[in-house]
Amino acid sequence: MAKTSDPLVAMSGPRRYPTRTCVACRTERQKRDLVRVVRMPDGNVMLDLSGRLPGRGAYLCADGSCWTSAIRKRSIERALDVSLPAELAARLAQGGAESLGGTSHGT
Repeated sequence: MAKTSDPLVAMSGPRRYPTRTCVACRTERQKRDLVRVVRMPDGNVMLDLSGRLPGRGAYLCADGSCWTSAIRKRSIERALDVSLPAELAARLAQGGAESLGGTSHGT
């Protein structure tokens, strides 16, 4: 077996995943375990299930209790510096990732 001559490859440890903080409970988790709400450059606010849309993002745990807490405390609005549209607020009030029609990002 050949050894690599690249010191960066040889020195690399375990893979580090990007982490983000939930705006409701302030828990730091891996980005894939959170749901992103994004304010687009044109001012529209929407759920970003891919995590790649352009704009300012705020992250919520996939747990439904964080979603209702974020609405109650207005932490999403503060983080994005914009008021939430009524339809998005109603969708978040329904609960966790199950209401999105898919599964949680972490599972």
